Amino acid sequence: MPVCRLSPDADMYYRNDDFTDPWRPSETVLMLHGNAESGAVWFGWVPHLARHFRIIRPDMRGFGQSTPMAESFPWTLDVIVDDYVRLMDSLDIARFHLVGAKLGGTVARHFAARRPDMVQTLTLVGTPRPDRAEAAANVPGWVAEFRKPGGVGRWAERTMRSRLGNAFPDDGVTWWTEQMGRTAATTQLGFMQNIPMSDISADMPRITCPTLVMTTEGSALGSVEATRKWQQTIARSRLLVLPGDSYH
Repeated sequence: MPVCRLSPDADMYYRNDDFTDPWRPSETVLMLHGNAESGAVWFGWVPHLARHFRIIRPDMRGFGQSTPMAESFPWTLDVIVDDYVRLMDSLDIARFHLVGAKLGGTVARHFAARRPDMVQTLTLVGTPRPDRAEAAANVPGWVAEFRKPGGVGRWAERTMRSRLGNAFPDDGVTWWTEQMGRTAATTQLGFMQNIPMSDISADMPRITCPTLVMTTEGSALGSVEATRKWQQTIARSRLLVLPGDSYH
């Protein structure tokens, strides 16, 4: 089982997909998942990328097969970025392409701003705007929901259709709900009281690598115009707008 030891009591699980020609040099892509997910959710991307790149898909600390976190764990974006830096250092990968989805895109932007020496390119998929102070108003409701037995699963079920969009098949909604519902309540309680309202506005002009921002026409995370407004604060970026109303 491939793991990176983050501390004496915390391991990060990761997947390493590499189907490149072993006699040729290849580049690496690090893929960061969103809230209450794991590296498994990138399954659809791997066949397209792994023939040409080495793909590293970690489970963020606390999520997936990584060690669950206590509710009192001191979550910050710096802690999460440091975990991923430790992982890539352990694999002797000095530079890579970085892909982040949803809240993983928030982490990825902070990562690219903090460590431009490591990030070759940045791709952001269905990710929220840099400043989300209003998310703090949702914290009491989230906490109350997560504290109930099976609360993470019920939260996932309640919010899933807005994540996946109207055209997504019901069986797919069930799969995603089950995936996210497995998250430990203690992890989710600590994470959701700290990370969703992080303000990374100051990071935007510090991102120097070529950046692709992807959104959909009807994303629940923000309009195309709102997305374009923050995308344009990243100097070497472009926006790709896809049809649909999903942000997953």
